[in-house]
Amino acid sequence: MELDDTDRAILRILQEDARTPFSEVARRIDMSSATVHDRVSRLEEAGVIRGYHAEIDPGSVGYGVSALVGLRVQQGHEDEALARLREVDGVREIHLTTGEWDVMMRVYAENTDDLRELMFGQIAGMDGFDRSQTMVILGTAYEEAGVPIPSHR
Repeated sequence: MELDDTDRAILRILQEDARTPFSEVARRIDMSSATVHDRVSRLEEAGVIRGYHAEIDPGSVGYGVSALVGLRVQQGHEDEALARLREVDGVREIHLTTGEWDVMMRVYAENTDDLRELMFGQIAGMDGFDRSQTMVILGTAYEEAGVPIPSHR
């Protein structure tokens, strides 16, 4: 789907706050609410907008620790290994990557004891992985949700 400047403007506004009423989006881009509604529907149907989510503070729901985990996958076991990882509580992101690690994950745990159990009790015991490296996130200096939306293409 080819995006025009209006589509990009709508995406920027909704990405900043998905609860922005269409009437407010329309006011900000000088367009009718009905047209904004139609464009958003078209963006949803095309898969450009994949969903709407609340951003939750992990600490407020009991997660005191998050970590990035690099995994090396045994060749020929990728599909089964990745399917098992999706079932592990605490695993929130799984990315296939190039470089030293075949997979990079983001995991959440209540504390370091739970992180140790997640890594050694669950993930390290799975078939299909050669080794891992866990990097506990001590703090986040910068994080922005969403993707950058260019002004022009």
